[in-house]
Amino acid sequence: MLRLTKKADYGLMAMKLLAERQHQPAVSAKEISDEYHVPLQLLAKVLQQLTRSGLLDSHAGTHGGYSLAKPPQEISAFEVIRAIDGPLFITACTTGRKSCDLHDSCTVKEPLQRLNDTFRDVLTGLRISDLAQPDGHLVQAAQGKNLVQLVAPRHLT
Repeated sequence: MLRLTKKADYGLMAMKLLAERQHQPAVSAKEISDEYHVPLQLLAKVLQQLTRSGLLDSHAGTHGGYSLAKPPQEISAFEVIRAIDGPLFITACTTGRKSCDLHDSCTVKEPLQRLNDTFRDVLTGLRISDLAQPDGHLVQAAQGKNLVQLVAPRHLT
């Protein structure tokens, strides 16, 4: 089963909260940790990775914390996940390297590559600003991008 890592999940959660509070000067790692009940040490490492990747700005001082480095509509879920976990691949054969003895005769390599591309496209089209909207708005955003089958619960499609 495909899953986000805890770190990627925490990163998306933090980005969502920062988008919701984008008019505040900064939000501390502790505030984010308390809001979502996630381990502060792990969250701090995730926030540092997002800062190094240029998605967050870090503010030092008594009222320091983090803020989005760009408007939330300019940051994709794909960028956040890639900043934390690196490139997204469903299988090793989609990386273009010959990492499998069956590489030349494999019959599922192309369909898996298309699936990988679809996931990348969905995550690229999903903006942090979309995550910060109420659930109904997220479904509407997905419908506008023809992504509703991948984003909405099955009973809505």
